[in-house]
Amino acid sequence: MPRPWTSKLLIKSLGVAKCNGSMEAATENLSLEQAIEVAKEKSNDLTGNTLKAKTREVIGTCVSMRVKIEGHWPKEALEIIAKGEWDERFK
Repeated sequence: MPRPWTSKLLIKSLGVAKCNGSMEAATENLSLEQAIEVAKEKSNDLTGNTLKAKTREVIGTCVSMRVKIEGHWPKEALEIIAKGEWDERFK
């Protein structure tokens, strides 16, 4: 299993000891740029062909961690990415 785990890198990027376990208590918010940096750091371990695809994988990890992206729940953030609304930020 590749180390460090994506979840550990996300926690480090957030600057917290651990993430909350419930949706109601979730307060962590990651910027898209932080997610992109984690994707770059894990680049060799992720399966996506592009930085955008690898960042989507990282955001997928945020679903189970209850971490928001730019104030959006991860599934909403993935929809925004799929629509191309944040494309300029992947350059």
